[in-house]
Amino acid sequence: MGCILRPTSGQVLLEGADVTAMAEKDLPAMRLRHIGFVFQGFNLFPTLTAGENVELSLGLKGIRGRAAKEEARRLLELVGIGEKFDSYPADISGGQKQRVAIARAVAGSPGSILADEPTAALDTQTGKAVVEMMAGLAHREDHAVVIVTHDNRLAEFADRFVHLEDGRIASAFS
Repeated sequence: MGCILRPTSGQVLLEGADVTAMAEKDLPAMRLRHIGFVFQGFNLFPTLTAGENVELSLGLKGIRGRAAKEEARRLLELVGIGEKFDSYPADISGGQKQRVAIARAVAGSPGSILADEPTAALDTQTGKAVVEMMAGLAHREDHAVVIVTHDNRLAEFADRFVHLEDGRIASAFS
């Protein structure tokens, strides 16, 4: 789904384009324009502040300078940690790091957000707050959010639930 690995069969359509038929050199641009990633381990740059981590993502999408700083501040406020704009990852909690990662993922308004176990490193209460926030962002900002998780408690937040077993759909419901 993230245009990183090629499927062994079938098609993957992203914004109407069959990415399975695209040249390898064209895939990074598709990812950059259309997909935001939220990693299980946050993947924040430790020498950059929360704001700079988000600004970096915006810079890759052509938004720089004052506009990037203002948008990074807006996104961090949107995820509830605007006051951490100048804080380094080492100085914030796991839940706050995940919120920075989410702000970075939605920077530039990609149509799809892919989240790999976004609550794995978080306590139950913080994990629930993060998923509620992601669901709210999906609806308010019109993003498709795909969460890969082993935590069945997250199903209550899903508009659609797909259970995979051994790479195949075992069940699905809306």
